[in-house]
Parts: sequence; C-alpha cells; structure tokens
Amino acid sequence: MLRAAAKWLALVESGHASEADHARLQDWRSSSAHHENAWQRALLLRQRFSGLPTDLAMAALDRPDMARRAAVKRALGVAALLPAAWLVGRQMPVDVWRADLHTATGEQQQLTLADGSSLLLNTDSAVNLDLLAGRLTLVRGEMALKVSASSPLTIEVPYGGIAVSHGEVCVRLNEQDCRVSVISGSAQLQVAQAATALVVNQDQQATLQRSGLGLVEAFDALLPGWREGVLMAEDQLLGNFLRELSRYRPGILRWDPALERLRVTGSFRLEDTDRVLSLLAASLPLEVQSRTRYWVTLVPRKKTA
Repeated sequence: MLRAAAKWLALVESGHASEADHARLQDWRSSSAHHENAWQRALLLRQRFSGLPTDLAMAALDRPDMARRAAVKRALGVAALLPAAWLVGRQMPVDVWRADLHTATGEQQQLTLADGSSLLLNTDSAVNLDLLAGRLTLVRGEMALKVSASSPLTIEVPYGGIAVSHGEVCVRLNEQDCRVSVISGSAQLQVAQAATALVVNQDQQATLQRSGLGLVEAFDALLPGWREGVLMAEDQLLGNFLRELSRYRPGILRWDPALERLRVTGSFRLEDTDRVLSLLAASLPLEVQSRTRYWVTLVPRKKTA
C-alpha cells in the first residue's frame, strides 16, 4: 500500500496526471482506510522533504533546454518516491512484514498457542513465535500473554527478555524502553548480556532499557484495558489520552496545543474512535474538524455571544 501511495504521489507531483488519474486516485483512497492512511502519511512525509530551494528548481525548469527540463522533472519524480521509500522502511520495516503475526492500526488478534497459553496482540503490533524453543519475540507494539504453569515461555525484546512461568503479563515496546506489567503471577526481567534478573510480581510493573532495569512500581490497573477493547482514563491529561487514542485510529489525528492540559475521565470503546472523539467534544470545550474521516483536528470550541 505504501509503494502504491508512492507511485500515486510521483504521478501527481510530475504534473502529468489527468482528470481520469485523479479520479482513479480518489477511488483508490476511498476504497480502504489503509489506503487513505498510506496516502496521508506519504503527503505528510513529502511535506517534510519539501525544503528544496524553490528558486533553483524554477530557474532550471524555465530554461529552454528541454533535456534539462525533462531531467529535472524526472528528479522531482524521484524526490517524491524517496520519502515514501523511507516511510516504507521506517513505518513498515521488513521484520514487521515478515513476522509470524501482525496487526494493522486499530486491529487486535487473539491466538491460543499449542501449549495452551493465550496470546493477544494489540494494535499495530508484530510478534514471532518459536514455541519449540519456548520463545516469543515482540517485534513491534504491544502484547498480552497468559501462560499455563506447565509451559514457561520467554518473551524477547530488543532490550532483553521476560521469563513467565505462570500468570499473565502485558508487554509494550516504546521508542526508548519496554514496559512490562504483571497482571497475575510473576515474571523475571533480564537485560541483554546481564547476569542478574529482576522479579516483578502481580500488580507490579517495570521497564527494560538499554541502560538497565527500571524501578519496580505499582501496577496501573487502567493500562491493560485494551484487552477488553477499552481505553480508560482517570483525570488524565487530554494530550496524553489523544496520543494513546491515535494508536488505534488510522490516519492523522491532531489537536491544538491549547487543549493539551484539559482533563478527561471515562471508559471509551476502541472499536469506534469517531464516537470517542464525539464524546470528548460533548464533554469538553473542543470541536472536531474533519478534512476527511482520516484527517481530523481538534480545536478549542468557539465562544458564543
């Protein structure tokens, strides 16, 4: 889908797209939420790469040398493809594509493993399975694993490993660390190439980092609500809530910085994020502005006289 979005972007940027091409592009975008998501991400990334000096580009295009103009146009087409190709590598890396299990944005997947353990994969996540070796590798995103007492399993992450002999854990990969929340039983956390392990018990959580193990903290009972398809908040900053909600929503979700520190409390069903935004607008001083279903901005509500 990202490759297709890159090709469409190159065609549009070339200046040779016909009305029929634009109509086909619109059909392609509207046929799938994933298509629209790929297109919007490509547009955003293209904007980030739009810092080429305009006067230099126009000077070259205005010269009478047709060969030079053709070369510049080809270069502009390549310029449109390059950020999308970078997007493919960054947003959809090969190891995610090749993972044994993976989910799209807003999708969850549940699986009962051969040993009787239960695996639940959260939105935009990927995992590899090697049950003969008693090992799972979380490649991206978030997972919940419930392990039977007779079948210990190890979850490998870039920062180390989590050994679970019984009970249930939630494991989430972030940009700089991995958060492990123990719902029941216990887990052993071990940093890569370290000799000692940290035991985390029920109702506790800790982080794995490249620099070592984080502190053991009290378990936040609201965090694993996603297992029931619910996003819960209790007097939470709206900015933090929206950052979490955007993980489950395809497309682009933005908000005015003035809304960042509003507070939100409630339980929200993740199956319909449009309704979540409507509920926020009904209870908080904000408005929902939609360019399309996949490009939404929240702004402060205008005061009426």
